[in-house]
Amino acid sequence: MTCMLHPAVFLDRDGVINKAIVRNGLPYPPSSLNELLITPNANHVLLKLKEAGFLLIGITNQPDVARGTQKREIVEEINTSLLSALPIKEILVCYHDDDDQCSCRKPNPGLIFEAVKKFSIDLSRSFMVGDRWKDILAGKNAGVKTIFINYDYQEPKPIPSADYTVNSLEDILAIIL
Repeated sequence: MTCMLHPAVFLDRDGVINKAIVRNGLPYPPSSLNELLITPNANHVLLKLKEAGFLLIGITNQPDVARGTQKREIVEEINTSLLSALPIKEILVCYHDDDDQCSCRKPNPGLIFEAVKKFSIDLSRSFMVGDRWKDILAGKNAGVKTIFINYDYQEPKPIPSADYTVNSLEDILAIIL
């Protein structure tokens, strides 16, 4: 007996599911639940994807925990709030910094592969949606189609470039559906 493989949409957290806090042209995660703002139309977009049969999985780097500038409990509180407000199956988190050289920190695909094992995901029918180069490279490294939401941050654009580039979360529906 074979198990059915599901298509998934992997979503970066800060900047995709919720609004990033932009300072000096660079995106940062909310530092508390008070700063958390869900991306406009996120619930509508994610419900449409879920209705179409996609598993929705958040994938996020949270290195401020390793750096000692954020508490793990705050990250988990933000994730719990997002999970209760949106139709997302789970949010997988890398708490490491670059120096840790772990397999789960984007641009490495470890969190995507963790979700594949946990939820029987078909990577050939899946997408990674992100707003930074590490998100897109993680998707490429996992072998999924990639969608870059371009907010014109003052940082490098994805290299290699994403399969698709859009200007808002709502724009992904025309590509995925």
